[in-house]
Amino acid sequence: METFLIKTLQLILSLSILVIIHEFGHFLFARLFKVRVEKFYLFFDPWFSLFKFKPKNSETEYGIGWLPLGGYCKISGMIDESMDKEAMAQPPKPYEFRSKPAGQRLLIMIGGVLFNFLLALFIYSMILFAWGDTFLPLKNMKMGMNYSETFHDVGFRDGDILLRADDEELERFGSDCFRKVVEARTVTVLRDGKETVISMPEDMMQRCLRDGKGFADPYRMPMVVRDLPIKDAPAALAGMQPGDSVVAINGLATPTFYDASEQLTLHKGQDVTIDFYRNGALQSLTMRTDSLGKIGVAVKLPTELYQTVTRKYNFFESFPAGIELGVNTLKGYVNDMKYVFTKEGASSLGGFGTIGGLFPSVWDWRIFWERTAFLSIILAFMNILPIPALDGGHVMFLLYEVIARRKPSDKFLEYAQITGMAILFALLIYANGNDLFRFLVK
Repeated sequence: METFLIKTLQLILSLSILVIIHEFGHFLFARLFKVRVEKFYLFFDPWFSLFKFKPKNSETEYGIGWLPLGGYCKISGMIDESMDKEAMAQPPKPYEFRSKPAGQRLLIMIGGVLFNFLLALFIYSMILFAWGDTFLPLKNMKMGMNYSETFHDVGFRDGDILLRADDEELERFGSDCFRKVVEARTVTVLRDGKETVISMPEDMMQRCLRDGKGFADPYRMPMVVRDLPIKDAPAALAGMQPGDSVVAINGLATPTFYDASEQLTLHKGQDVTIDFYRNGALQSLTMRTDSLGKIGVAVKLPTELYQTVTRKYNFFESFPAGIELGVNTLKGYVNDMKYVFTKEGASSLGGFGTIGGLFPSVWDWRIFWERTAFLSIILAFMNILPIPALDGGHVMFLLYEVIARRKPSDKFLEYAQITGMAILFALLIYANGNDLFRFLVK
């Protein structure tokens, strides 16, 4: 329950930041061109709001709705989700959106997307400035990785160390690495000290999406004790110490953490003899596992066992590096969108459950801001798609107006808005339905 609450709080805070910045982009350009903004709301407020106020001499009501699915900026003289037909039936007024030149209306509509993208670049820059860029090079992971069944089927073996995708060197584990691997013609790995070339099928991404097995687990490493957090746990009572490196259980070699964990699980509530190295000397201890096959140790992470690389950035260096990171993230996301229109891609779509799963179960500010920047990129891209009811739909009709030199009729825009909202609600139901289905079949 605690994990769920932490993830939920991170999701709500992240989306609140993104919505406020997005709507502020619309608000700023609207006010710049002297267009009246009637409401500025975080979350939606059908029937009632949690909080609202209207400053003296202000035309705008600010508030917080009760339905945390986004937010909105109600601009006078514009057909939007409010579907205010009565106001649109009145003659245009000078302060209304519809009375302004097409160029100004275009800037008002792209303001939200622009601000979301700029926010992502700023967050990435500040992350690099505050924490730098620390990563574990793939070549330093001497025990390689454990690969999914889908990758085993095409020739990968557990322990392979990724070297190159086609002729491009693979530097670090992550989404960019995965993308390069599945789209490569060949992948070169280091196996048993020798380079091995694996031919990749053209539909590798579709296989991954269809099988749902993922890519690889980078946590293939020895089981080395970092801490004994529970003083009356089996390991602590038996005399294990931080730094002990487990090599065998009941005489069976356990070169990796997974091997050791598997053996302990097979001996739930039983006595086990654990062989380990301490200060270069081989030692043994006997202890009884608990009912889950645990002995009560916290193990070291790969970043603690292998040599990492850290790139530091000063304040001025962080901005070009952050911009490059943001642009590359956008390019990767746009590239991945082509798979959404396949059967496998559509079934992999997720809703709020999937988005919430991006956040860790413990509060980590660096990870929080990384996920927020990524979601800001996604929000910017999704909103600029030419779908009625989204900013991109309004932009599409404005571009038509500029080219054709005539506006689409209000009635047409009204029907387009209704159609777009129906499409968005259908996608929302489908994506969250996928989340529910995956939860039920776990």
